[in-house]
Amino acid sequence: MPGALPAGQPVPADGRLPDSAVSGLGARAFGIYVHVPFCRTRCGYCDFNTYTAAELGGGASRESYPGLAAAELRLARRVLGERCPPVSTVFFGGGTPTLLPPGRLGELLRVIDGEFGLAPGAEVTTEANPESVDERSLAGLRAAGITRISLGMQSAVPHVLAVLDREHRPGRPGQCAQWARQAGFEHVSLDLIYGTPGESDADWRASVEAALAAGPDHISGYALIVEEGTRLAARIRRGEVAEPDDDAMAQRYLLADDLLSRAGLTWYEVSNWATGPAAACQHNRLYWTGGDWWGAGPGAHSHVAGTRWWNVKHPAAYAARIGAGASPGQAREVLTGPERRLEEIMLRTRLAEGCPVSLLSVAGRQAAQTAVRDGLADPASHAAGQVVLTRRGRLLADAVIRGLTD
Repeated sequence: MPGALPAGQPVPADGRLPDSAVSGLGARAFGIYVHVPFCRTRCGYCDFNTYTAAELGGGASRESYPGLAAAELRLARRVLGERCPPVSTVFFGGGTPTLLPPGRLGELLRVIDGEFGLAPGAEVTTEANPESVDERSLAGLRAAGITRISLGMQSAVPHVLAVLDREHRPGRPGQCAQWARQAGFEHVSLDLIYGTPGESDADWRASVEAALAAGPDHISGYALIVEEGTRLAARIRRGEVAEPDDDAMAQRYLLADDLLSRAGLTWYEVSNWATGPAAACQHNRLYWTGGDWWGAGPGAHSHVAGTRWWNVKHPAAYAARIGAGASPGQAREVLTGPERRLEEIMLRTRLAEGCPVSLLSVAGRQAAQTAVRDGLADPASHAAGQVVLTRRGRLLADAVIRGLTD
């Protein structure tokens, strides 16, 4: 099961926020995240807050969930008040949001528009497993107002998919991408994972090439992380499969960057490539650039002007809180000024535009100079006041960031 949430401080039963958070609304972009916690099966590597039918128990169901999420969205409107700006991005994540019928996601989008208003040109994304959508449902999602779809491809190679416990057939993600374009989706993204035990360089090349052949305008490539408590971690511990190799994963990243760059997709965040600024995921950019968002649903996290909180995790506990007219918030924390600055450095350094040198401490500026000297940060960008990772720097991003935040 997913890991425990941090402790934090109690959230008031009515969900009210500190005055500092409410007064800070409107200074940044505002988004809505809706967590849909249902999956048909649990993938062996996944530690997300998701539940199969057998794991749900009483008090929650796919049928009742949209009404519960809508109730939290109405609570959000009451808590945030008149200062809240229109919603610039909406993201349905999970889990598998497309296990809900398109019309139910459309109902939630109408609640968001009715309560907050959607900004002109708002990006509305849903994640989808390839086997959870077809030509008809994709047309229904587009008709419901969703503008962007992110398909969980992970790999194009059957034995790699088997290790990940992914149920879709090779070739299905490309077919779904084609159907999505035909349905009128403005943006189509494919997610890939590299470093799966048993995956070869040739396997990874085949996956990237298959993703490109599908014609998306956005591709994400994530290194496999073996999370404690997952089936994959247990298999590695028993010696059934090998642990991912760091050197091999670095080579896979470089191979992906080469192939994607040649195809006209440029990195804009360490693990994300797009055909241009319009194709970048604006909701994720909101996270990375310190925006505000309300996360609705079990285990969802929110952030408003330095106050961060998270909901109870299990759908049954979430349903009980909402049913009682109370906030589903489990706990929260109010970040100090220095904590917010450190988070901004950590996130902005991962972006192609980089992190302003002005955010860094004296030690951080010295670390930035060292990164330039070691070929991990671009010298011209540094001279212009930004820390921008080189390609080699992206491979060592975590180490560079640790230096910048000292």
